[in-house]
Amino acid sequence: MIKVGVVGGTGYTGVELLRLLAVHPQVELCLITSRTEQGKAVSEIYPNLRNQVDLQFSLPDTDALAACDLVFFATPNGVAMKQVPELLEKGTRVVDLSADFRLRDAQEWSQWYGEQHACPELLAEAVYGLPEVSRDAIRGANILANPGCYPTAVQVGFLSLLANGLVKQE
Repeated sequence: MIKVGVVGGTGYTGVELLRLLAVHPQVELCLITSRTEQGKAVSEIYPNLRNQVDLQFSLPDTDALAACDLVFFATPNGVAMKQVPELLEKGTRVVDLSADFRLRDAQEWSQWYGEQHACPELLAEAVYGLPEVSRDAIRGANILANPGCYPTAVQVGFLSLLANGLVKQE
């Protein structure tokens, strides 16, 4: 079983992630965080997860998260990058569902997101999580950057055109 933690389990993405992970046969949900719902049962807030998730929301404590094999960040941009370095140091793998690790250039990231990147040295280590492009690299990634929906739609469409020589590359 893969021991999984979820940081930010109350937003749309976090709840949908919990729904998927709760029924995954190889996943054991160990920790779900929420600063606003700390101490409340997940199923109390989300009745659709009753009899599937028997955990309470807790604060995002790095040591508790590091006990997991894998931690998902379902948080707004700017949150994951502040906690990921410590988790990596402790050997925990990370999937970031925000945009914190999508771009390799810290200046470009800052231009788009309006703040300085907290760990620019890790941007080159992050693997862009689009299986059609990075399938082999994803398997060994310590940081997986989840692609956004709009770029994914465009990339997947163009990949098949490129692969079949229907688009000229320059």
